[in-house]
Amino acid sequence: MITSMTRREVFAGALCASALWGKKLDRSRISVITDEIGKTADDAIAFARQYGLQWVELRSVPDTRKEYAFLPEPEVKAAAAALAANGLKVSFLNTSLLKFAWPGTAPVRRREETDEARTKREAVEKVRFERRLEDLKKAIYAAHLFGVDKLRVFTGVRVADPKSLYPRIAEVLGEMAFIAEKEKVYLLVENEGSCNVGTCSELVDILKLVPSKWVGINWDPQNGLAHKEVPFPDGYNLLPKKRLFNVQIKGKGIMPDSPDRLDWKAIMQALDRDGYKGKLGLETHIFDGTLIAASHVSTKEILRLIGEL
Repeated sequence: MITSMTRREVFAGALCASALWGKKLDRSRISVITDEIGKTADDAIAFARQYGLQWVELRSVPDTRKEYAFLPEPEVKAAAAALAANGLKVSFLNTSLLKFAWPGTAPVRRREETDEARTKREAVEKVRFERRLEDLKKAIYAAHLFGVDKLRVFTGVRVADPKSLYPRIAEVLGEMAFIAEKEKVYLLVENEGSCNVGTCSELVDILKLVPSKWVGINWDPQNGLAHKEVPFPDGYNLLPKKRLFNVQIKGKGIMPDSPDRLDWKAIMQALDRDGYKGKLGLETHIFDGTLIAASHVSTKEILRLIGEL
């Protein structure tokens, strides 16, 4: 029989465990996308060091539109060396792979385009689609040089009926997964509102068609709002947790005074509870001229929520 003192001890222990939930999700699990935290690569490194971070996500070289994934080898090696010299590792390589309208599809577009513009766009997209495996191999090679085993892929610019394209998307992702498996690199599909997979339920649908363990999820809760999704807890509860490998946080979702703020403390607690072992990457994405300032506010709020500020 449990004594009353033991009950008190058990209760106190439970309270203590609840209070210390952030001990699993700590500063060592926080990452930041470099092109949104500094005007130069050096600025981005200084930002990460200021907050004692160990990880960064890469996308484009700060203040350029050049993707790290497709830089010439000497530039990739130089960037990797600079990060390593400053004690930083790469948690995720964001690429634009498959983020364009696929040949034969009619994308839903907010802006009208002339016949000339459409013809030019479609020609460029046709070439990108045809070289998708070549581009994937370049991105994988860059990932190896950066020492990262996760890179982002998309599912084509959104059409009126995304599900009608799922078999084709699954086929394309499947052929890419075959290459990725050989290279031991995970392809993470992002729920991007402008693409054919924009919500958690759509992630679930497409992953059922692509069973490879080398295809997983880059979850950005904020992105689901574009399609009226309740990202948490509704969307989150649908996700296959074993295939959730990276999570991104938007500035407007984490900043204290934002009208679009999500309950990130509850999300973090759920991730801990469900055994999530990946990183949380800040993608500030504020375009009103306050991007870097917003990155500081967002990073401080993340650290505050995990009890490290």
